Amino acid sequence: MHFVETKSSKISNVTVERIDREALEVCWETPLRDLIVSIHMGSSPVTIDRRSPTARVRGRNTARISGLDPEVRYYFEVVPEGGPGVITAERLVPLQGSWNFRDLGGYQTSNGSRVKWGQIFRSDNLSNLTERDQAILKRMGIKLVCDFRTPSELKRWPDRLPDDNSIDYLHLPIIHGEREFDFYHEKIGKGEVSWLTEEFMIDANIRIIDEYGDALGKVFHRLAEPDTRPVAFHCAGGIARTAVCAALILLALGVPEETVIYDYCLSGVFISKHREKINERIRSRGADPETVALYYTATPHFFVPVINHIREAYGSSTNYLRTKAGVSDETLDLLKKELLE
Repeated sequence: MHFVETKSSKISNVTVERIDREALEVCWETPLRDLIVSIHMGSSPVTIDRRSPTARVRGRNTARISGLDPEVRYYFEVVPEGGPGVITAERLVPLQGSWNFRDLGGYQTSNGSRVKWGQIFRSDNLSNLTERDQAILKRMGIKLVCDFRTPSELKRWPDRLPDDNSIDYLHLPIIHGEREFDFYHEKIGKGEVSWLTEEFMIDANIRIIDEYGDALGKVFHRLAEPDTRPVAFHCAGGIARTAVCAALILLALGVPEETVIYDYCLSGVFISKHREKINERIRSRGADPETVALYYTATPHFFVPVINHIREAYGSSTNYLRTKAGVSDETLDLLKKELLE
């Protein structure tokens, strides 16, 4: 399931998949056998070249785009003949030092609008960014990074952003669990992991909702400032604190709960592709990877209780944002106006 639809019935489920460093495959679904589809390309959603298509196919539902610059993030408009086009992109940004940096664009809302691509990004920590990664983020125009990690996490693994201050940094510390990061890190190092259970993960995420509305609200207020976007926010693995923030943003924009849970689960998909490298890092910190594997897991039953809690405790995500995060109706309306198409 991709949850990227177009208002035209001619194409749906438009996606971009990476083939190799210099090639991407654009895919879509269509009920029409001989439909002609044109693919237009650009380095941002607003610079897509619509004068001449990069590819044009008939009777197919895929188009391979080759010879791409691996240092550039590309966006595509897929245009069926006689129908409106739909903008799409590769959801995961292929960085060398981050494995879960992805775009929240393209998700369809309940009323048929779509979240704009290239405006909101969620990620794991950015402490291992290479100079190439930094250059890619600059070319993408990232203007602000919000970091949910605690001071002790920052001290151990500070973000590695460009030295020219082209990207602003906002520290919004959120504790995942009842104790500071060092407490759990020390226990893991000693092999004491009986506390790391599914219940711990679920309860810790619900605690974020109940206790850190102010920090989460600040992300919304910065998102509402046009000169601040595109915005990226992250924690350590991009699975817990980041997931809560991403869920609240998508729900506020009108994205269905099913899609929000799907987006949450993508963290598990992307991180699993780098599991051995992650395990090496865990070993270097004195822990057994198998004992903390749960922390890098993202399955629906971990996050459905969080979505249910928002609804049951606060009535709706909108009411939560009003009452606990200090986000006004005017700000929420502005975000929908600016971030949906």
